[in-house]
Amino acid sequence: MADSTTQSITIDAAPERIMGVIADFPAYPEWAGAVKAAEVVTEGPDGRASDVSFKLDAGVFKDAYTLAYDWAPDDLSVSWRLTKGQIQKAQHGSYVLAPTGTATTVTYSLSVELNIPMIGMLRRKAEKIIIDTALRELKRRVEG
Repeated sequence: MADSTTQSITIDAAPERIMGVIADFPAYPEWAGAVKAAEVVTEGPDGRASDVSFKLDAGVFKDAYTLAYDWAPDDLSVSWRLTKGQIQKAQHGSYVLAPTGTATTVTYSLSVELNIPMIGMLRRKAEKIIIDTALRELKRRVEG
């Protein structure tokens, strides 16, 4: 897997509230602009989603894919990996939450490999745009 792109944002909320929004996959189309559908395929023994299918439409980039999730026992991080995709060959990502008083710093890491050739610099730029947009939309949803 290629190097990942990482970015952080501070959200004025407790980690539990933020992780609640992250874990509410069926609501993603309401606040994550490019996500047109998100469906929990399987749940783990804790009731959290373990496999989620997505339909994404980000203009020139459209895909249907499934991610497998791994939730940390302390509820301060979640990671995922691609298990099925059309355009994507691989995807690894994570959210890590760090409480800072009354706020929480959310760090998002993402690495995506496509089935089509892409210059590394362009891939990193696309990852940065995806991360920046996702963090701003998450902040708006949690604080709104």
